[in-house]
Amino acid sequence: MLEGTDRRSIGHAADAARLVLKEPRRFRQLIECLWDENPVVRMRAADAAEKVSAKKPRLLDRHKTELLGLLAEVEQIELRWHLALMVPRLRLTASERQRAAAALQRYLEDRSSIVKTFALQGLVDLLRNDASLRSRVKQLLEEAVQSGTPAMKARARKLLKEYPA
Repeated sequence: MLEGTDRRSIGHAADAARLVLKEPRRFRQLIECLWDENPVVRMRAADAAEKVSAKKPRLLDRHKTELLGLLAEVEQIELRWHLALMVPRLRLTASERQRAAAALQRYLEDRSSIVKTFALQGLVDLLRNDASLRSRVKQLLEEAVQSGTPAMKARARKLLKEYPA
C-alpha cells in the first residue's frame, strides 16, 4: 500500500490511514515503516501515521522513545515535517519536551521551507504543555515573521495571533 518510486506522490497513504483508523492495532506497522529502506515507503508511512495520530494521538504513546530518537536523527525532509507535527501529540515529560523542542529548533535550519514551517507549528504545539518554552518560541515566531520564507511568515503570523497567553 505504501510502496512506490515517486516521492512527489503520496500514493495510497490516505487509504493506509483509513485502514489503521479502522484497525488501530496496525498502527505499529506504520511506525515500523518509518525505518524502511525505501524513502518513498518511509515518506508515505509518515504521512499516514500523522493523519492517524491527528485523530487518535494516544496511538503514538507506545512509540514515544523511537519517535523522539527519530525526530533527533532523521534527515529525510518528508519524515521531518510529519514528525514535527506528530511528536507534540505525545505525552512528554518536561525533559522530553525540552529534547523535542531542541530538535525542532534545529529543523528551523533545514533547507526545506515546509520543514521549517512545521517546526514552528510543532514548537507552538509543544509549548501548550510547557510554559518554560513560551518566550523562546515567541522569539522564534517573531524572527520568522521578519526573515522567514513566505510560508514561514504566513504560519508565524497565524501562530502569533493564536499564541497562548
